[in-house]
Amino acid sequence: EVTTPEGYVVEPRGAFQGCEPVATVAAIDLGIKARTPWQLAERGVRVHVLPQSTTLEEVLTLGPDGVFFSNGPGDPGAATTEVELLRGVLDKRIPFFGICLGNQIFGRALGYGTYKLTYGHRGINQPVLDRRTGKVEITAQNHGFAVDAPLDRDTDTRWGTARVSHVCLNDDVVEGLELLDGDGRLRGFSVQYHPEAAAGPHDSAYLFDRFVAMLEGN
Repeated sequence: EVTTPEGYVVEPRGAFQGCEPVATVAAIDLGIKARTPWQLAERGVRVHVLPQSTTLEEVLTLGPDGVFFSNGPGDPGAATTEVELLRGVLDKRIPFFGICLGNQIFGRALGYGTYKLTYGHRGINQPVLDRRTGKVEITAQNHGFAVDAPLDRDTDTRWGTARVSHVCLNDDVVEGLELLDGDGRLRGFSVQYHPEAAAGPHDSAYLFDRFVAMLEGN
């Protein structure tokens, strides 16, 4: 009900307006915020925002350098179509980034479960630890479900090694995941909170830079 009825394109903007895109991203709209494709466009990315019903074949037709799954409402346990689409994306070794519901779908695609929180995370001052850097981010959050993944060990998947990358410091709820291939290269990642938030904390805007670096092979 909240997805776009038909696809549309957000071209590079800002300093990149009128330039050839640095990369092309297929963004699956599960209730996307307008600010999200703008964040990528401001980094030189051409973003194809696509309906929830988009198939893997339709995604591949665009020849994307990466795939993005947006935020959105609903129980991730019912998102079986989206989970299968994402598994197909991972099979094709296309870099992935997900936010909020996109994080939960990534978790289920990797083989983890999801569950409903007793008290959802709402608001703009939620502290999250980035376990990769050791930095604490003040984040904006609005979710009632979370990924059930172990904090103390990695998980072997058919695509590589999955692990929890971000944790909420209030209650140890999983706030992010990452997938690494055999040589340690980042193949996909996701966060439960909203790095695109405006107005709100901007501590997590670097995640869009991380995604663009993946798209460019860095």
